[in-house]
Amino acid sequence: MSELEDLYQEVILDHNKSPRNYRTMANANRKAEGYNPLCGDHVTVYLHVKDDVIDDISFQGSGCAISKASASMMTSELKGKSAAAAHELFDNVHKVLTGEADAENAADKIGKLVILSGVCKFPARVKCASLAWHTVNSALQSDGEVATTE
Repeated sequence: MSELEDLYQEVILDHNKSPRNYRTMANANRKAEGYNPLCGDHVTVYLHVKDDVIDDISFQGSGCAISKASASMMTSELKGKSAAAAHELFDNVHKVLTGEADAENAADKIGKLVILSGVCKFPARVKCASLAWHTVNSALQSDGEVATTE
């Protein structure tokens, strides 16, 4: 196994075991739910947005290790970013997850999230890794729709 694959496994396990920002948020002014019907992952993303900046973000839910780890990493990266930056980061992460973009070339756009590039080797897991991202997009749009990976 390569060093990147080892690191991928280590980071996924760490974020699954000790997810960052895993809590409800009493002062959230945006919220969305997400569901992956393929494997049953559920996530709720809470946002406190002030002046178009994600002042605080958290999540709750149940799902596989990849789903929870991706949500944990996402919340850490999006805190303090503008809604536009969050959408741009989603687009770039999604391209890496689906193999549409090469991880090496995307590293400058997605930073530490490049570790999620290992998911593209497991096509059935792409939806697990992208669920929280779809859900935060829904929360930012405030459309009240349940985000799905379908």
